[in-house]
Amino acid sequence: MDPSEFDKPLKIDRRPMWVILSERTRRYQIIITLLVLAALFFGFEPPTELSREGYRALVLFGACTFLWVSGLLPLAVTSLLALAAIPLLGILGRRETYALFGNEAVFFILSAFILAAAMSGSGLSARLARAMLSRFGKTPGSLSLTVFLLSALLSFAMSEHAVAAMMFAMVAEIVRSLGLEPGRSNYGKLLFMSIAWGCVIGGIATFLGGARAPLAVGMLREATDLDFTFVEWSAAALPIVLPLLLVGYLLLRRLFPIDIDTVEKGQQYLKQRRLEMGRMNHREMIVAVVMVTTIACWIFLGRTLGLANIAIVAVAVLFAFRVVNWKQIEDYVNWGVILMYGGAIALAASLERSGAARYLADTGLSGLADSPLLVLAVIALLSLFLTECISNAAVIAMLMPIAISLEGSMGLDPRLMTLVIALPAGLAFCLPMGTPANAIVFASGHLKMREMVLPGLMIQALAMLLFLLTVRFVWPWMGFVLP
Repeated sequence: MDPSEFDKPLKIDRRPMWVILSERTRRYQIIITLLVLAALFFGFEPPTELSREGYRALVLFGACTFLWVSGLLPLAVTSLLALAAIPLLGILGRRETYALFGNEAVFFILSAFILAAAMSGSGLSARLARAMLSRFGKTPGSLSLTVFLLSALLSFAMSEHAVAAMMFAMVAEIVRSLGLEPGRSNYGKLLFMSIAWGCVIGGIATFLGGARAPLAVGMLREATDLDFTFVEWSAAALPIVLPLLLVGYLLLRRLFPIDIDTVEKGQQYLKQRRLEMGRMNHREMIVAVVMVTTIACWIFLGRTLGLANIAIVAVAVLFAFRVVNWKQIEDYVNWGVILMYGGAIALAASLERSGAARYLADTGLSGLADSPLLVLAVIALLSLFLTECISNAAVIAMLMPIAISLEGSMGLDPRLMTLVIALPAGLAFCLPMGTPANAIVFASGHLKMREMVLPGLMIQALAMLLFLLTVRFVWPWMGFVLP
């Protein structure tokens, strides 16, 4: 022990004991209060319009929503708790409940994680990124545009979180080689914001940018037997994604004007890294062939064979050629997310099958029954707002059961409602806690909170306007018609 430690003054907490105990046991107080409230609500008689099973499902849904929002328990633990509570409360049978956990969407999400791990672990994604930046980023303007578009395009095929982490590492080195000081260089801010916005916008374009879309579609399939193909989802998303990419980059250039004349040192860094990587090896070639083949099968055979089945076969091929090993997968895959999605699907199904979701929708949106477009706007805004504060998976788990039930009361297409919730739930531009892409960029030290929030509010307002125009004028041509 360092003798100098004895020279430090001893701090004495002079607050009353009850204040100290209250502060240190706050977590347990909240848990006990939640348990007491849940017990009280379970003891009440359900409304006449709602069955006992539906009422219990509603109380369980409220408790899980509180836990998801508060973060009192990890998301995965809350979902597993819901999975156990559904049969214990008599809402659904044990076999039916646990069978819901094995939804096709869960296995598609797992396979997508593994495919992304192969792209990242083999070095293919980094090679592609460096090649594109080196080739098209020869001036400050073209480099920032390449960072923006590359982040978006890679998020079409990989989790936006993985893309943000990979792009951050490369851009941080470029910024360092250019001598840009944190907090002072507009160009440094532009490059890092280009990563965040590119990943967020590109992440909603396909099933692969994040697990939101597969989760929402899994809930849709479980409740209605309706589905989306890979092409159908992307075709519905691109009328929003493509204009957002254009407007988003122009807005970033306006808010963060370029304040340097050359990026030559950054180009030298990229060329050096490319030389160090050498030629494309056999692992990268195998991953490239598997990814291209998999995406082609999703596009042309997805409805016939099933997206999850194609993804699982692709994963098996990667293991057969020893491109990946299980240790890499264990380190890369977010198993908590997989558990969270399985439990969320089961909870949503219990709400739908017990009639609780229909009751909740009728009660909360009955005053808007004459204006379907206004209903869509309210739900989309709610999804957009909540995704800034809590996990977008939790947002979908909360809103999807209510949205699907609107088919019976308002005649709204469940597939349309799936898009209305899942797409805005991916557009978290403002806060670091909204998505890991924002958190990674904010950690660079180049951006202040207001420099993320104010531009984020601007692009969200534009995104919402574009979204409503797409709902009203574009999606009807694709078969998503308002009643």
